Amino acid sequence: MLYIIAVASALLAVNTLSLMIAGWRLRSRQDKAPSVSARPSVSIVIPLCGVEQFSRETLQSALSLDWPDYEVIFCVADRSDPIIGVVEHTLRTKPLTSAKILVGDDRISANPKLNNCVKGWNMASHEWVVLADSNVLIPTDYLARLLASWRPDSGLVCSTPLGSRPNGFWAEVECAFLNTHQARWQYAGEALGFGFAQGKSMLWRKKMLDAHGGIQALAAEIAEDAAATKLVNSMGLKVHLVAGPFEQPLGRRTFREIWARQCRWARLRRVTFPHFFAPEILLGVVPPLLLCTSAAFGSGSSLPATAFAVLCAAYTPELILTVRKNWHLSPLSLVAMVTRDALLPIIWTRSWLAGSYDWRGNRMVIGSQESRLEAGVAGSAASP
Repeated sequence: MLYIIAVASALLAVNTLSLMIAGWRLRSRQDKAPSVSARPSVSIVIPLCGVEQFSRETLQSALSLDWPDYEVIFCVADRSDPIIGVVEHTLRTKPLTSAKILVGDDRISANPKLNNCVKGWNMASHEWVVLADSNVLIPTDYLARLLASWRPDSGLVCSTPLGSRPNGFWAEVECAFLNTHQARWQYAGEALGFGFAQGKSMLWRKKMLDAHGGIQALAAEIAEDAAATKLVNSMGLKVHLVAGPFEQPLGRRTFREIWARQCRWARLRRVTFPHFFAPEILLGVVPPLLLCTSAAFGSGSSLPATAFAVLCAAYTPELILTVRKNWHLSPLSLVAMVTRDALLPIIWTRSWLAGSYDWRGNRMVIGSQESRLEAGVAGSAASP
């Protein structure tokens, strides 16, 4: 009985410690923009596919940066994609002379987003290149924050997405996944020396990546961020994260969308980093809750009181982190966190089962030995 309580306490302690480390590592959304001594020219490559709810806003944000010299390269795989018209209209209302649209698909991998980026990478004219997802709301100090996070031992600087502006309960659950779960663990891991790339925003030195195979080297894994992590580590360098993640407005989400996205991401982690993925079954409130309630049942203690104590121990520090960093918080946030944790073991189990996954209209088969786009499926993706 004591052993069960000790294991449950250890799990809750690790949960709290990770939140404390992330809280120390992360800056608040209200903090001032960092200062950078040098402001080099930068190329921003943005793959696009289809029109999303916030497309006009995110496109405009990429053209409104506080930076002296930068270019924006919009990449579209399909010439009939309606997003092209949206980009053209945005460039007329908010012109940037160094912005351009490239159309075409380079099939170098089973990753449609990476395929869409190839032409942009090859066309980039500056030494610093950012690969940025189309659904990221880019702040005016975007480049300053990325470059300020570059260190002497950096091979890549990234940002996780920070969920904001959810509309509806399942979008609240998406926020709970992105913010105090995904971002928390990535920042805690980076602080402990385990930096993992995130494909939402990736700052590269072009000559560094080109010297190690170029953007084609990111086709070594089905997920370009997993390939980037392994490549950077093989160079003896590290992946670092910006001090504060960039915002991804969510809008409305359905359960089906959340389920598909989280299952795909879990499968990608399972295939690319199986030794790190396996312990994920211990994350969330379910394992300590089951252990503590089983111990309470065996000892004749109150089950409701025990469950309440575990829930308080798990979610109080998570809510504190949310408040202190000025992240999205609503009356639904706590219920969304509990729902997220209830889904975690189910998603973890699903990731071990073979199958195909839809990614922005592309059917992908993600396998341990081989991944591919299914035959007859056309198009390319912008962002997951």
